[in-house]
Amino acid sequence: MIERGGYWIPAFAGMTEGRGQGMRITAFIFPLLALGAGGYFAYHLHTGDHGLQARADLERRKEVLEGELAGLREIKTRIERDVALLRPESLDPDMLDERARAILNLAHPDDLILLKRRQAAPTTTGSLPKR
Repeated sequence: MIERGGYWIPAFAGMTEGRGQGMRITAFIFPLLALGAGGYFAYHLHTGDHGLQARADLERRKEVLEGELAGLREIKTRIERDVALLRPESLDPDMLDERARAILNLAHPDDLILLKRRQAAPTTTGSLPKR
């Protein structure tokens, strides 16, 4: 500690007097480096491979996949029910008849068959569209 004008001043406080501007510039180096490092980590916290933006994308993908999984589970239960009806222990004649007709593409003469109309394809005039 150095005494100046009745006040005790730390020894490093007066170091800039004899050295000019060099000490003032070096005093800003550490805060600038810390600020740069903080900015780097903040940027990657938001946009990095494991950042907040990637987490939001994964959450959206999770919701889509859960919807697909629910649909697949419904299909699985329907197929399991159909298979159970075709087992020899509990053979359902209606199910057997339905599957045989669908596979063989046949119908009984007394059956009423409803045909769906195909939607007409969009017509093209052959001319180029006007811009």
